[in-house]
Amino acid sequence: MTYLHPHRADLDEVYQRYLDRAITDINELADEIIAHGLGRNAPLGEPITRPVLGTGHPLASIFLLKHRPRQAERDEGVAFFGRAGSAILRSARRLNIDPLELYGTNCIKCPGLSVGEDRQLHWLRRELDIVAPRVVVAMGGEAVEQLNLLSVADPATAPLPPVLGLHAWREGLEVLVCPDIDDSLESPVNKRSFWEAFRELGEWYGQQPPY
Repeated sequence: MTYLHPHRADLDEVYQRYLDRAITDINELADEIIAHGLGRNAPLGEPITRPVLGTGHPLASIFLLKHRPRQAERDEGVAFFGRAGSAILRSARRLNIDPLELYGTNCIKCPGLSVGEDRQLHWLRRELDIVAPRVVVAMGGEAVEQLNLLSVADPATAPLPPVLGLHAWREGLEVLVCPDIDDSLESPVNKRSFWEAFRELGEWYGQQPPY
């Protein structure tokens, strides 16, 4: 029979409580996004657009952020579905990053709906608060701009420069600025630029202590 060290058992119990709470909160957020996305908020004459929800571990240490979903994501209603998600998983494996440490989402959850930019920012802020990652991978200048809009209301958050690489953002949270993954998949040159920026995540990950 294997016995757990009491301190380890306590840590596991605390982590499970945080995980249970995060699952509840992320499901509540998803319900709210779906309610808006499937509600009568689309402009007259335009089709209702399927909401695109975040995907991954609700307490992931790595928060992957694109600006808006591509068609495959919109069809499935899941962020990073399709080419972008497959490319990220391949890159993560090359960097020896556990896929359970990943959570992916878009700044724009409900494309085409007149819910307003404030609503989209509110959802993104809640998502960040729930997952509580150690690093955000901001893919593209528009994703960086959205994070900077969140910074306006948070004096403890530093503005992010539009420069590739790792930047301090708030206490206990860094941002890795990379090229847009969707655009990067369009050409070998762009793909190489993305990889060169993204591989810094592997160096960061290797230096992180366990929970």
